[in-house]
Amino acid sequence: MIQFKDVSFSYSDETAMHNGVQNINLTIRKGECVLLCGSSGCGKTTLLKLMNGLIPHYFQGRLSGSVYIEGHKTADTPMHALSKFVGTVFQNPKTQFFNVDVDSEIVFGAENHGVLQSTLKSRFDQTLHTLHLEDLQGRNIFELSGGEKQKVAFASVYHMNPDIYLLDEPSSNLDAAAIKDLRAYLYQLKSEGKTVVIAEHRLYYCWDFADRILYLNNGRIENVFSSDAFQSLSNVQRIKMGLRTIHLEDVLPPERDISYEKNLLQVKQLTVSRKKQSILTDISFSAGIGEIIGVTGKNGTGKTTLLRTLCGLHTEYTGTLLWNAQPFKDKQRCKRSYMVMQDVNYQLFAESVEAECGFGLPNADQQRIEQTLCKLELDQLKDRHPNTLSGGQKQRLAVAVSMVCEKEVLVFDEPTSGLDYKSMEQVSGLLQMLAQHAVIFVVTHDYEFLCKTCTRMIQLEDGAISMDLPVCQETEAQLRKGILL
Repeated sequence: MIQFKDVSFSYSDETAMHNGVQNINLTIRKGECVLLCGSSGCGKTTLLKLMNGLIPHYFQGRLSGSVYIEGHKTADTPMHALSKFVGTVFQNPKTQFFNVDVDSEIVFGAENHGVLQSTLKSRFDQTLHTLHLEDLQGRNIFELSGGEKQKVAFASVYHMNPDIYLLDEPSSNLDAAAIKDLRAYLYQLKSEGKTVVIAEHRLYYCWDFADRILYLNNGRIENVFSSDAFQSLSNVQRIKMGLRTIHLEDVLPPERDISYEKNLLQVKQLTVSRKKQSILTDISFSAGIGEIIGVTGKNGTGKTTLLRTLCGLHTEYTGTLLWNAQPFKDKQRCKRSYMVMQDVNYQLFAESVEAECGFGLPNADQQRIEQTLCKLELDQLKDRHPNTLSGGQKQRLAVAVSMVCEKEVLVFDEPTSGLDYKSMEQVSGLLQMLAQHAVIFVVTHDYEFLCKTCTRMIQLEDGAISMDLPVCQETEAQLRKGILL
């Protein structure tokens, strides 16, 4: 059982983090599945940190009231003791990794609790079998895709066999097949009588089996829904609440009349390798300014590697790349391209949000920086350090940098990870504006975002292009089949 009694929390430096939560009274019963939803920064992650003891043991601030886990007051219980019956899967799996190989990472938690080696091994085999992760056994964690890392993070918690599972946006880096697997994992936990608390923006895969859905707004629990009551919300109500769709079958591409400069960028018979092992073979396509090309495919198919190659960041390849029918060499592509990485922490360097927008630009246009920050609703945060922003705010900052630098090829790797409906719409609108002056590629598993934003979809499968279609209502069935099945 999880209990919150008159709990309020604000971080030590309220300008450096979310505003916390206020006046939380909540009881989550043993074996219950609770979904936390609401706009970015509403307090979902803070609630999870209060449950697993990261608040107050790691994140300092002003805490009033009490949180109890299985009768233990979290503020008075060491985290190593709490971890025996509470397991957490974080939004960014790399923040919870301690090893460089999959096998060691999965057994790490139970190993630290002194579980016998024979038990470790039997649990390990059971975990791989139950979660269907045999193909990840023995792999180097640094060579896994983002979605594969998320699976390993879940497996490491499952191997510990806690009574309570806390999941912070577990679907954010997963492809459609992996999200189906995640849904099956959650059903497995419910069948085992586990208590599950999920904080999510992508609601379509999990709302219907939640026993309760808690809607948070400005750090407060504003509403509590049953799944039936939640389903009865109109689209207008849901969007006003800042929530993503709950029925993907209702999502359709709009009618578009897109004109673009064809064949500006040409890729011919591109074969991409990593450590002399072929990843992609005979990739050929052309693209032009005005297009927003969604690059889809299962986790680990080489989507990010392909786009890193287009940007000149990956150089182990053969084939031809042309720009305006002229050779487009690696150094040229580096200068004329900009990539917003899946983990934006790798590309934030400056001391403030405002300085980040002009970082590395000798003659940064200050007016353009201010206008961009205002469009992305980051102007009030311009003096904040980038590392103090929420995940969604960091994503928007990276998008802001891409707008300021005015490159001709823009690549976005999963730009909607961690974004609520409003932020997703903002990013969609910005990409459509940027497409007037650049060729845009977007790695995405987000069908709702794909339909709203992209003009074309290229799907990778088994090292090749399996589908290259315009995103329109005429191709909706093929798009849905390609990205969701």
